Amino acid sequence: MKYFFAGIKGSGMAGLACMLKNLGNDVIGCDDTKVYTFTEDSLYENDIKVYKDAYFLTSDMIFIYTAAIHEDHYAYKKAKELNCKMYGYFEYIGELTKKYKTICVAGSHGKTTTTALLSHIFKNTIKTNYLIGDGTGFIDKTSSNFVVESCEFERHFLNYYPKYAIITNIDYDHVDCYKSIDEYREVFEEFIKNVSNKVVACGDDAEIRKLKSDKIVYYGFNEDNDVVCKNAIFTPEGSSFDVYIDKKFYGHFKLNLYGKHMLLDALACIYMCYLENIDVDLIIENINNFKGAKRRFSETKIGNNIIVDDYAHHPNEVKTVIETARQKYPTKQVVAVLIPYTISRTKAFYKDFANVLKQADKVFVTDIEPARESFKDYPGVTSNLIIDLIPNAEHISKEEISKLYKYDNAVIPFMGCKDPTWLIDAYKEGLK
Repeated sequence: MKYFFAGIKGSGMAGLACMLKNLGNDVIGCDDTKVYTFTEDSLYENDIKVYKDAYFLTSDMIFIYTAAIHEDHYAYKKAKELNCKMYGYFEYIGELTKKYKTICVAGSHGKTTTTALLSHIFKNTIKTNYLIGDGTGFIDKTSSNFVVESCEFERHFLNYYPKYAIITNIDYDHVDCYKSIDEYREVFEEFIKNVSNKVVACGDDAEIRKLKSDKIVYYGFNEDNDVVCKNAIFTPEGSSFDVYIDKKFYGHFKLNLYGKHMLLDALACIYMCYLENIDVDLIIENINNFKGAKRRFSETKIGNNIIVDDYAHHPNEVKTVIETARQKYPTKQVVAVLIPYTISRTKAFYKDFANVLKQADKVFVTDIEPARESFKDYPGVTSNLIIDLIPNAEHISKEEISKLYKYDNAVIPFMGCKDPTWLIDAYKEGLK
């Protein structure tokens, strides 16, 4: 079959395009070709062409479009004119969840890493298909399993009908869609109704404990959970911990990643593997050799500095990045660079951003990336709301990148939902 993707460089879209290519289909798409996005790597590896327009769209193609593509978009209008079969991205994934034994990974934070880790273990043991929010997708024609990252934005995951689900946490976000934490939590409760079997959820999370369902199995550090992490040790080399299921010792695990949040993500995956009867020694082995997901504390060493690219765009995600830097590099300064994503999120959480960024030794904040929003709808909202609350913070831009050059022996995390390659490349270029 032939597929055309409009907005193919989106993280989920790129992964789905790779999956369909794995099945032997012809896949092409259109997107902005002027700006590099990290998802291009997987598209290139799978020989999927990306064009600047819909010139090569034909009537025999199935047209799949991202949520950012509206009816007035040139590709959408052409697909309509050609009478192509058309699917929204989440609609198409929803159909896939019905065809496979699906595990959906949901939650405010940690979805990508948890999906990547579970996919890694399954792929090396019982085989699986997977779709990860870092632009990675894969189909094994011999497997009936499907692990998929599932986003709550605009209630998208309500299109999915999995056998199992993981919920990593519930932390108020997407303030442009949800008016309150109660409304935000309720959409997760609605999502649970779509799950036919168990929901594996973090019992240490107060909002998760408010969910009303008898499908939930709880995991966490607290003793009242069904799956408990004990004896956790955090070092610059990584983390180790013991797992107890129903109060019985299950196994000792080592993880080459950092922070309590990573142990919680691993705990959810371990229990899902337990439900699939995967040998515990194989789980231990594959957790130990897991390298992490794309754009999740992705490191590049430049001189004495460690440059980090991270997707963090919510205060609690920024907090975990700084904590990870402290654990892994205890002798280095942490010089945080935040690229605020969406005006509404900045307005809602600027005080929280400031509070967590104060844990860094120095802070730089760029202008807000407005994404789908307009500044005229948010008068007075700029990144200065964050900067003005932090004594050691200042503005930075591509033209001001030299401000970072005086820092040596530092961890410099560039944090934001939008790919920060433009700013990291400017930093590297200025060092030449």
